Amino acid sequence: MNILLKSVKIVCPENAALHLKKRDIFIKNGSIEKIATVVDVPSKTNIIDYKNLHVSLGWFDTGVSFGEPGFEERETILNGLFVAGKSGFTDILLNPTSNPVPDTSSDIVFLRERAKGNTCNLYPLGCLTTGSEGRDLAELFDMKNAGAVAYYDFKKQVANPNLLKIALLYAQNFDGLLYSYPQDGQIKGKGIVHEGKVSTSLGLKGIPALAEELQIARDLFILEYTGGKLHIPTISTANSVKLIANAKKKGLDVSCSVAIHNLIFTDDSLKDFDTNYKVFPPLRGKADCKALIKGLKDGVIDVVTSDHNPIAVEEKKIEFDNAVDGTIGLESAFGSLNQLFDLEQTIILLTKGRERFGLKTPTLREGEKACLTLFDPNIEHSFEEENILSTSKNSMFLDSTLKGKVYGTINNDQILI
Repeated sequence: MNILLKSVKIVCPENAALHLKKRDIFIKNGSIEKIATVVDVPSKTNIIDYKNLHVSLGWFDTGVSFGEPGFEERETILNGLFVAGKSGFTDILLNPTSNPVPDTSSDIVFLRERAKGNTCNLYPLGCLTTGSEGRDLAELFDMKNAGAVAYYDFKKQVANPNLLKIALLYAQNFDGLLYSYPQDGQIKGKGIVHEGKVSTSLGLKGIPALAEELQIARDLFILEYTGGKLHIPTISTANSVKLIANAKKKGLDVSCSVAIHNLIFTDDSLKDFDTNYKVFPPLRGKADCKALIKGLKDGVIDVVTSDHNPIAVEEKKIEFDNAVDGTIGLESAFGSLNQLFDLEQTIILLTKGRERFGLKTPTLREGEKACLTLFDPNIEHSFEEENILSTSKNSMFLDSTLKGKVYGTINNDQILI
């Protein structure tokens, strides 16, 4: 397939010679053949010539949930990858949220086979424990050989500290990366939203910030004792940022992520009892948002994630206490980040992090495979349900004004726009 990106503005801070320059990019059989001011192309070439078209390396998300197998009514793998590609993502890590959960090598093989042939690549996260039940370690080494990039009991704490200790020691034999969800279940109790003035005024049971911070402190002490590699997903409080910053100063091999919606929305959004705002970790206060944004700018927080989590309508349009936690986020990721940060920082956040998970970071150079995202950073639009391609429509960004339009992706010798 021949593709010409005509007079596109390249956003690639890693390549100073091309960064913010307007160039033609000619792609032949999936590889970047030529980058120049003007490129002469064969007659049978698909020419893409949009006004104010920008291009960057393909985007990467460390935490995406679908539903298949078991919850296909929420999202299938194929439609989920289509949504990811249309939203600008060429690589995603898939959370273990299916039924049954992927805790064996054969489960990982199924997910990888199911995802083949798409513009967006899927990399499975295997469960840390059998059945995600927190008792016995799953087949970590076998799953790694089958293609799992890390291990995670999705949004469940590792309650047994000795289990985490053993897992960190064992995984060092094959350079395994463990996720540990930052939430102490006993302190969380029956809480469903951030503990504060809003939860009190609404009569909703609160989750104190301490529940997150105490778990992180415990995990970091264990990591300091054992060594190994730890990733802490979707932190949400100001003190969590401080704890991880101190751990990194000590030289601990720890990374962390933050969900994009935790940078933007606060618990003030809960006042109408809209279940789209019921997420886990919960929306916190303004001071936490500011600290998380600063943590990203300072490099303490390694990556952002859409924390995309489709939930069927019958599990969301019920009483707030009983609604399932989660919001979709792939389709709103760029437009929301692009309002918080300048364009260069937004693209850096959307493209960094692959190496942490043992994946190769693509490059935007002649002779390399084309792994690109196409977008216009300036178009403002209202995000409406009709814009949502996901099967589930549970987005807290509904009716928000977003900045930037994503056209799609070029990857794996395919184009999706």
